[in-house]
Amino acid sequence: MKIRPLNDRILVKRLASEEKTAGGIIIPDSAKEKPAEGKIVAIGPGKLNDKGERVAMDVKVGDNVLFSKYGGTDIKLDGENYLIMREDDILGVVA
Repeated sequence: MKIRPLNDRILVKRLASEEKTAGGIIIPDSAKEKPAEGKIVAIGPGKLNDKGERVAMDVKVGDNVLFSKYGGTDIKLDGENYLIMREDDILGVVA
């Protein structure tokens, strides 16, 4: 199934969380936090301004981004988990 986000929405796939701490301790699944980093899979055309013109998005497909911990909505497509959020929920692009 394919999905095309509307307006200023972005489809993000979460990156895998760390299995070990820096000291080498293995973290069980029950103690792991959801990662707040992901890769952009699809973006919408952008938001409309007051004049009815499209405002270009600051991010592009393939960017690794940081987002707020509770931002976006979890969805499942073809057995994979994704997050759909507004561009405003993105905190920054990882270089």
